[in-house]
Amino acid sequence: MLLISKTARISPLADIEDSVRGSKLFIGEGVMIDAFVKIKVAGGVGDLKIGSNTFINSGTVIYTGNGITIGEDVLIAANCTLAPTNHEFRARERKIIEQRFAASRGGIVIGNDVWIGVQSVILDGAVIPDGVVIGACSLVRPQELEPYTVYGGNPLRRLGQRE
Repeated sequence: MLLISKTARISPLADIEDSVRGSKLFIGEGVMIDAFVKIKVAGGVGDLKIGSNTFINSGTVIYTGNGITIGEDVLIAANCTLAPTNHEFRARERKIIEQRFAASRGGIVIGNDVWIGVQSVILDGAVIPDGVVIGACSLVRPQELEPYTVYGGNPLRRLGQRE
């Protein structure tokens, strides 16, 4: 079910799928979704909530999977991937595609006033607190991040406090 605020601006070139399994997609007031953003309801039955005044830039792909909550005033740069899903692969006697999806690590939670740099990947179980800046080309896995701090690199490392 798609629930889109009347003040949200979604490019006609964005591709937002509706759920066939009951997931809800909430897009808040003043949200801007740029051209070539793909929101795919896949890999679970989690909901997607995008808080007000959030900007999602061109080429970003969001899989709803085990659920994503994006706070208010969030900036997501171009070509990022948010993937709260995990494939099972432990049974060597079975093909990975036959093993389906692994258990959830809690989805993805992004706080308010966050900036995610270009080509970053956010994985299932990641919690990004308020005010965090994620540097370009970063991989964010389940780990403790401190609010209002800059992180970057691969593996993700703390670069310093925001002023």
